[in-house]
Amino acid sequence: AGELEARLRALQEKLRAEGLFDASRKRPLPPHPARVGVVTSSSGAAIRDFLHILGRRAPHIEVFIAPVRVQGRGAAAEIADAVARFSDPAASGFPKVDVVVVTRGGGSLEDLWEFNEESVARAIASSSVPVISAVGHETDVTTSDHAADLRAPTPSAAAEVLSADRAETMDRLALLVRRLSRDAAARLGLARAQLERRTASGVFQMPL
Repeated sequence: AGELEARLRALQEKLRAEGLFDASRKRPLPPHPARVGVVTSSSGAAIRDFLHILGRRAPHIEVFIAPVRVQGRGAAAEIADAVARFSDPAASGFPKVDVVVVTRGGGSLEDLWEFNEESVARAIASSSVPVISAVGHETDVTTSDHAADLRAPTPSAAAEVLSADRAETMDRLALLVRRLSRDAAARLGLARAQLERRTASGVFQMPL
């Protein structure tokens, strides 16, 4: 663990010095994403949690999963390659998406190590599509988290971030509908009163 920590610190200092983690290069997420690419294991708890939250809060969002290994030697290359493919759909044949989510569940430093590899950080930083990194639990912070445009503390939190604008929009729409109903009722009440006054006037009582 001490050796891994030392390697991790050295790599992160190197990438930080290059400006790879600078806040100025991070891009905002699109306000209403419609298509999301997810780089993760297709059988892990992370994707189940992510899909459950997103399906409940924003069922209109299309999700495209690039199944990769998230642990063990060689997994970093698969993760980096999937991010690069989502970044260049014309060349890769991957679907065009608005956001890419790189995610997996929690684990030890060794379990999460592939998300600390330089190749993953560089693929995320060079992506043409904004990237959310949601690796591990809240206390886990990986190199991919630093390189991404946004870090989500858990896979479920990433889904909540993607659906937040929709929830706020629906709340605003509900408020506007209530206001519209009140305004319409008030205008109808005024018109009804005016009609009753006019039909009670002499012109309507004795039209000749």
